[in-house]
Parts: sequence; structure tokens; C-alpha cells
Amino acid sequence: MQRRSLARTIAAVSALGLTGALGGCGLGTGSSGITLELIAADYGTGVDDSSKKYWAALTEEYEAEHPGVRIDVTVHSWNDVDREVKERVDAGDPPDMAQIGAYADYAADGLLYKADDVLSIPVQADFVSQLATAGQIAGVQYGMPFASSTRVMFYNKTLFEEAGLTPPTTWDELAANAQALKEEGVKYPYALPLGPEEAQAETMQWLLSGKGGYTDTMGIYGFDSAQNTRTVTWLKDELVGKGLTGPVAPGELDRADAFAAFTAGDVGMLNGHPSLVGMAEQKGVEFGTVPTPGASGESRATLGVADWMTAFKKSGHRDEIGDFLDFVYGKDQVLAFSRDYDLLPVTTSASRVMARSAEDEKLRPFLDQLPTAELYPVGKTSWADVNAEIKQRIGKAVSPNGSPEDVLGRLQATAVRAESAR
Repeated sequence: MQRRSLARTIAAVSALGLTGALGGCGLGTGSSGITLELIAADYGTGVDDSSKKYWAALTEEYEAEHPGVRIDVTVHSWNDVDREVKERVDAGDPPDMAQIGAYADYAADGLLYKADDVLSIPVQADFVSQLATAGQIAGVQYGMPFASSTRVMFYNKTLFEEAGLTPPTTWDELAANAQALKEEGVKYPYALPLGPEEAQAETMQWLLSGKGGYTDTMGIYGFDSAQNTRTVTWLKDELVGKGLTGPVAPGELDRADAFAAFTAGDVGMLNGHPSLVGMAEQKGVEFGTVPTPGASGESRATLGVADWMTAFKKSGHRDEIGDFLDFVYGKDQVLAFSRDYDLLPVTTSASRVMARSAEDEKLRPFLDQLPTAELYPVGKTSWADVNAEIKQRIGKAVSPNGSPEDVLGRLQATAVRAESAR
């Protein structure tokens, strides 16, 4: 059911003589005494840039215009936020809203409002189309994208210039560049983080560059496809097997450590998201970015990642939640958050501003990749189990005694079982 329009709300309550009670519905008058609880993730790296500051400023502005509504925001680290929400849900006490990493399980259990239950039509229609689609189950949107990013390949300009190299556009060129960097004594000619922190991102980026992916065009898991097997075999034989991925084995290298090595000047090339831009600039690393190289040319697609806002039914505060979220997804709010944390806007209106703004030039390579980005299969309730299995297994596929066919086959079996169990 579409959230009631403001005009219908005014008409309905006026007929009942209740116009003074609309403070909680966004009219800015009266007092409904409503408190909405939001649990959110922290995108900062410390106290100085914690997301607590963003939410404090935003809620102060909102509450000033809506004196009958209080927004209670609790911010948790990404290590804790999903667990915190799950524990609250399991205890039968979910927050009104949760800004977290997944939504499918809660939607499948009937705990969430649909996006069109709470958002106004213009706000819902403003979401970037592929992000909105990724928030759907069976064509119904439950997950509202809150933050997004894409991946491009970073390269160290200084190391490339010293070795007389140009950025690669194909796998073979990437391998040749890595070999040249190795001969120059670079620690990590190519940093391949397949450790458990975020192996699913690096893996999917490579599978996409080989014209494969986690699912086929029908959304069915296809880990053991011919394209995926070829990609992982190439990685094992042409990069890892030739010692081009650094002193740390890919299965033991986490993304955070790979980024730290890049900002220390020890990495020639690696895949990265927008936050690496600021990290490299702070350390004074001269770098460039290019679209991900593919098997025979620029990759047809890049990895897109989104985090999700969810609205729980338990409290029954549908209209109040919707009014607040309409404010959260305003163009200025979306732009401010994206700029604060070097992320991409999730709305078309904010993306258009960013595409034209000189101050956002450093994010433009990532923004340019968004139209062709492919996201994790987050609409599948099986994804959490499959994701965990990728993190644990994929590094073994490129180890000296590893078998890409065996590991991909095991991942496919896990995916099939997880799908059946749901």
C-alpha cells in the first residue's frame, strides 16, 4: 500500500478535527510524542569522522522542523551492526529502521515494510535503477540503497613511470606489467586480497572481468561455469603461480592490508573503491585509476556494492518512518553523506550534481562505472551463507596445491544447498 500523500493525510485528519496532531507526520506542527529508533553503521575511521556526527546534524535539522518526533540513532561499527540488529530482531524488539549490509532475510520473514509503503513516489523513483533493482525480491523493493560504490583499478604512477609502463587494459598486459614491476623490486606487483575480510569483492571483480559472475542472466548461481573456471585458473597460473601477487599469499591478504600496502608505496596495482582515493592522497601516493582490465579488453562490468536502509513493521510507525526517510533521501542529504565518506550517491538527482561538480572530480571514475556495475545477489536469502563460504574457500583455489575446479565446484554445491534450504 502506497504511503498516504500529504494532501490525503490533511483531508482525513481535518475531517476528524485532528489537524493539530500531525507533528509526527511531517507537517511541523503539534506534538505526537513519537520516537523513532534507527540503528546505523559507522563509515568513519575514528572519532573525528564517525557517522555519529552525520546523523547528529541530520536529526537535529529534522527534529527542528518536526517538534513532535524524536529520532534516536545508535551507530555501531561494521563489525557489530548486523549482529546487533539480528539480536534485536531475534528478541522480538527490532528498531524502527536499520541501516545495515543486508535485507533479504528480514523481508522473507515478513518483518519489513515495502519501500512503497513508506517512501513517497518521487523519492522511491529517484533511486539509481540498478540499486533499486538490487533491493528487490520477486520484483518488490524492500531494501532501500543507502550508500554505494564501484571498483576501478588503481596503479602507482611513480612505480609505473620508473618501470616505463602504461596502465593495462587486458589481463595479458596486467601480467606483463606485474612482471616488470617484480623485476624492479616492487613488493606487490599486483595485490590480490582473497583473505576472509572481503574476498567476495575481489573475486567477483575478477569473475566479471572474465565475462562470468556469481549468477547467470536468470539469477541462478553459476560458480562452476566455464568462464569462472577460466578466470580463476588464469589467476592461479599467470599471477599467483609466477610470484606476481606479493610476499603474502592471496588467501592470507585482507583488503585493509592491501590498501595499507598501496598507501605505503609497496603495491603496483590493485582493485579499489572510492575511499582509497583519500587514503592515498593523505599518504602522498601518486596514483591513477583505470577501468578493470578484462580478458581481451576493458571489463564489460565492474563490481557495484550497496548498503541498505530497512524499515521494520513492528512499531507500526509507518507514516512517521516514511516522512523521516523522505528527508534522509533528499538531494542535499545524500550528497553530504557521499562527500563525507567518499561514496557514490544512491539517487539520480544527487548523481547528476556529482557528475557536474568540480569538487567531486576524484569520484567521477567510480561514478562513470555505476551504469554497468553488477551487485552481489543480495536479494537471495541464501547470499549470507554463500558469501561466508566464498571468504573461507576462494583463497585456496589459487594456492600452489589448489584446484580452481574443485573450489568453484564446492562453492556451487554450497550455493545450491543454501538455495534449497530457503
